[in-house]
Amino acid sequence: MKDRPSGAEGHLEGGMSSGGTDLLTLEPLLEAVRDGVEHAGWTLSGLQKTTSHEFAGAWEGESTRSAYAFFHRDDLPETVGVEAYLDETSQGLRGNLALVLEGPALDRIGSVRGVLERVDRAASETFPTGYRTPVSVRVGTAGCRRPLGEAGVHVRVKLTIPGSAMEAGASAVSALASETVVAFEALLERPEVAELLPPVIE
Repeated sequence: MKDRPSGAEGHLEGGMSSGGTDLLTLEPLLEAVRDGVEHAGWTLSGLQKTTSHEFAGAWEGESTRSAYAFFHRDDLPETVGVEAYLDETSQGLRGNLALVLEGPALDRIGSVRGVLERVDRAASETFPTGYRTPVSVRVGTAGCRRPLGEAGVHVRVKLTIPGSAMEAGASAVSALASETVVAFEALLERPEVAELLPPVIE
């Protein structure tokens, strides 16, 4: 791994240590993720929980409880955040952590494909192999016949929490969350990602 502080080593590279099967419902999972992210120096910005029971077709009879947690750091631009999306389903727990960037307008970033390729490469070199870290770039206009060049560009880098972490327990998930956020911070220092941040005003 390149450009990543040594503090991101451990669970990301060395696997999960056993911590018991104490993650059975949404709340302990949310608490473990929140503890890990806040331990890494980020502050909770917002939290939303939802419960869904009305499914049809292949999902009829299913129920899902979800939590969305949003985090920020005061020393980073407001355009940067970390989000956690967690689910409790009849098939078990699942979730992911995401670094979210609001980039420059479309006419300033050049090729969207180029941005996706550069950020995807940077992410693959920042995180160890074996973890799913999908990257997405979303472009959207503000409507009202605004020029397309003013369309907003949002970049999202996710890390899917592996089942092995869930099985290992809260301490493993908390450690993984901390180390993931440290890796996100290292990713922000990569030139491929730093170019998407607003300029620093001296």
